[in-house]
Amino acid sequence: MECSINNQQADYPVGEELLSTLNRVLQAAAAAEGVAGEAEVSLTLVDDAAIKELNRTYRGVDAPTDVLSFALEEKGPDEPAYADPGGDKLLGDIIISVPTAVRQAGEYGHSLARELAFLAVHGFLHLLGYDHDTAAGAADMEARQEAILAGVGLRR
Repeated sequence: MECSINNQQADYPVGEELLSTLNRVLQAAAAAEGVAGEAEVSLTLVDDAAIKELNRTYRGVDAPTDVLSFALEEKGPDEPAYADPGGDKLLGDIIISVPTAVRQAGEYGHSLARELAFLAVHGFLHLLGYDHDTAAGAADMEARQEAILAGVGLRR
C-alpha cells in the first residue's frame, strides 16, 4: 500500500523517525485488514485551526477534533467494509491534528508517536468502514486498533 504523509503544521516538530513510524503502522493496518493490491491512503498532519475548519465544513461541528477520515467510497450498512480491488484503489484521506494529539498523549500518559499512530490506525479503520456508533462496533474497532498497534510494538 502506498502512503502519502504530509506535515502541514509547524507547531510541533515531526521528524523522519515519526513519519517512518506512521508509515509502518499504516502498512501494518493494511496487512491486518487484508488491504492488498495497489491501495493508496493519504495522511495529513495539521494544526487545530485547520482541523476545526474541516470539522465545521464536513461535520457541522465548530470545534477541533483529533482525527477525521474521508473515505473515497462509502459502504452501506450491509456491505463488506473492504474488498480487494485487484488493482489501484484510493482509500481516502486521514487528517490528524498534531496539537490535539500532543494534548491527548499527555492526558493518556504515552508518547506523541503512540498517540499519532493510534489516530492514524483509527482513521484508517474508518476508511475501511469501521465505526464506533454502537457498543459492539466500538469494541470491535478498539480491539482491531490495539492489535495492530501491539503488532508494531506500540502498546499502551
